[in-house]
Amino acid sequence: MCGIAGIVTTNARNYKNELQKMTDAMEHRGPDAADYEFFDHAALGHRRLSIIDLSENGKQPMFSASQKECIVLNGEIYGYQDIKAQYSDYPYHGSSDTEVILAMYQKKQQDLIFQLPGMFAFAIWDEEKQELFCARDRFGEKPFFYATGKNNEFIFASEIKAILASGLVHPEVNQEALAHYLQYGYVNAYQSIYHNIHTLPPAHRMVWKEGRISVSRYYSLPAKDSNISLSEAKEQFVYLLKNAVKKQLIADVEVGSFLSGGLDSSSIVALVSEFLPKQTTISFGYDHENSELKFAEEIARKYSTNHIEIHEKKKDLATSLLKVTPYLDEPFADRSFIPHYEICRAARQNLTVVLSGDVGDELFGGYNFYRAENQLKQHFSYRNIIAKFGLRLYGNLRQISYLSQKNIAHPHILDFHQNTVRNTFSQEERAMLGISENFLQPYSFTPNPDSLNDIMRVDLEKYVPGNMMVKSDRMAMANSLEVRTPFLDHDFAEFCIGLPEQLKLNTENDKIILREAMNSYWTESIRKRRKQGFGMSVESWFEEESLIALSNDLLKDPHQKVFQYIDYKAAQKFLQKDQKHWNLLQLALWAHNNQSYL
Repeated sequence: MCGIAGIVTTNARNYKNELQKMTDAMEHRGPDAADYEFFDHAALGHRRLSIIDLSENGKQPMFSASQKECIVLNGEIYGYQDIKAQYSDYPYHGSSDTEVILAMYQKKQQDLIFQLPGMFAFAIWDEEKQELFCARDRFGEKPFFYATGKNNEFIFASEIKAILASGLVHPEVNQEALAHYLQYGYVNAYQSIYHNIHTLPPAHRMVWKEGRISVSRYYSLPAKDSNISLSEAKEQFVYLLKNAVKKQLIADVEVGSFLSGGLDSSSIVALVSEFLPKQTTISFGYDHENSELKFAEEIARKYSTNHIEIHEKKKDLATSLLKVTPYLDEPFADRSFIPHYEICRAARQNLTVVLSGDVGDELFGGYNFYRAENQLKQHFSYRNIIAKFGLRLYGNLRQISYLSQKNIAHPHILDFHQNTVRNTFSQEERAMLGISENFLQPYSFTPNPDSLNDIMRVDLEKYVPGNMMVKSDRMAMANSLEVRTPFLDHDFAEFCIGLPEQLKLNTENDKIILREAMNSYWTESIRKRRKQGFGMSVESWFEEESLIALSNDLLKDPHQKVFQYIDYKAAQKFLQKDQKHWNLLQLALWAHNNQSYL
């Protein structure tokens, strides 16, 4: 895990100062070393967090054996030893996964991307072709941003702050991205908050040549559901997950695991125990009665882990926000980023790499709203024009059920999902704030509006890279920690995506395949668990005087930077100490943190 940066332009050797500013801005991503390589038309920079091949042979930027290509990589190539064996005729200098990509490039050129597993964002400068080849992993675990500079330079980096630090780009706020943030609480994975700083979307590759940029998709989610029995699925599920965990345990430093006490993280810890005689687990909980720590402790005892508990009391939230939000670079309203930062900070005191149980809900059907959508679909009024007409008339006289209300309001469950689930500001409310733009994300498949599986696919291409992976990457890297996600192993994720809906959820149960395949690995109380978050409500956070004081400073002053982008008077109507208030506060913090660039 590292930070990468580069500038492609004429006289690139004259950009040493700009490139160093870029890598210095990402020191947290790689505190172990900073290195650079300069060509006539390209400059590459790298911040290193040493995990595989800790020697000088593993440092980047890294040249190929021919010296004609040079790579910077952020991420990990899982199972790289097997790939290395397939390219055994390449004259390797070290044992890093980075060099395997260079070996693949010699044989496959840009087609290497179709065979490359793992989480990654990389750039290869081909000196002979005078061409830059870049790519980002399938699920958006690792970030990649790029822009065109004031002198037509092509600039790229792992974080937006590095591009801004170059001094070559004056950012312009993206109104579509602002609209998406107000609706969902995060910036879409196909955009950045700035109109003139772009993100390379997940599962895409990019080529720069002679000043022209071409971006194309190299991977699409499997669009069809498989036909498989429960018994077959259970066997394949455990086999593929074990293989994913085994590959992600490869490192030249200790690998630990986050343990929440939920089904997902408990499964990862259980399988790690089959490969490591002793593992370190880390749990986080606020000191309140609904804390998950007791469940995490059960699993830790069952597998005799070296267990570390972090007990958090309510503290000065305003101070935490001012400290943590600069790492995000964009407005971000998922409240769990603060506890996630704290657990990463605590983990880094003992570890450099941890495994996470993220994305189980999207793969196995774990969210309550998936079950609600299933109930909407089963309701007699779904897609029934006559029933909806009758319910509208009846609703004028008496209260009708939630399911009836939502089936009247939405033509299908996909519309309900996109315009109700995790939504904060409606279109009308966004218009009140002065934001009329909208952004519709493209997908690698055509969603069936009646399919729960396709709703989960939508989340894998929208929510996971736009929210979950942003939170995971930025909060971990803020603490120089690498977080790996076994559930996003290419083979395992593809298998789960294609499982039929009935193996994921029904009206009574969620995560059916996980429960059936892994229940013998859990304790009795874990088997009975439903999903639980960190447990602190936004309303309780607004009870803090310091948070209210920060909110007043940023949202009650019409001269604050944020009110260059949203209407001040309209915003005052939404300061009700709720989720809308929180989202506006995060937007104001982003504008405050970046006011020197705006």
